[in-house]
Formats: sequence, structure tokens, C-alpha cells
Amino acid sequence: MARISGVDIPDNKHIAIALTYIFGIGRSTARSICDKAKILYNTRTRDLTEEQTVRLRDIIENDHKIEGALRSETTMNIKRLMEIGSYRGMRHKMGLPVHGQRTHTNARTRKGPRNRPGAKRKTKPGATA
Repeated sequence: MARISGVDIPDNKHIAIALTYIFGIGRSTARSICDKAKILYNTRTRDLTEEQTVRLRDIIENDHKIEGALRSETTMNIKRLMEIGSYRGMRHKMGLPVHGQRTHTNARTRKGPRNRPGAKRKTKPGATA
């Protein structure tokens, strides 16, 4: 298994797909990285030479923000929105959808499970509690 930027990328996948296992690299970015490194997209990770792996590592580390740095930047951006009290920041604070989605009936993922105070379990007729 090749290790790039602290992430083990799978051996049996094409390199353009395997690079997407790194946080911050999607399909199109992976393809552009392969183009810069002069590696075919359909080359399997296990078939890469050491020189090609080093080229990939250098391109990723020098040109792209990935993994920890990207996660911390995203977190800082959200914190900044919350501190300045913007609408988006308030939505983040309240745990509601941020990008204008409907919340009347949907948004269960962000809002959490329903709290239904009147919804009690029914007992069988004739059973004593």
C-alpha cells in the first residue's frame, strides 16, 4: 500500500481513484495531479514506480491543501462565521441546515431525532401495567 500525505491509498485501484482517499482531493483534482506527474489515470497504485510515487507526493504536498491543514481551515472558517454573528454562523450554532434548505418537513439529519412527548408505547388490551 502506497502512503501519501499520511494516508494509505489502496493498491488495487486506478491511481486517479485511489488519490481520492486523501481528504481534499476529488476526482478532477486527482486527474490534474496525474497529468502534472505524467502518469496515466488507469495505472494501478501497485504498478507505480518509486519515482512516480515521489513525484505524486511532491505535487500534492506543494500545490494542494489537504488533510489536517484543510480540516483546520474549514473549522476556522465556520468559527469565524459564528463569531461575527452572520446568518450562516447562527445556523451552524443551532445545528440547522446552512444553505437555505427546507426545514418544515425535512432536515432530520441536522435537527436530530423527533422529540414527541405524546408518543408513548401502546400496551396490549387486557394487560396490566
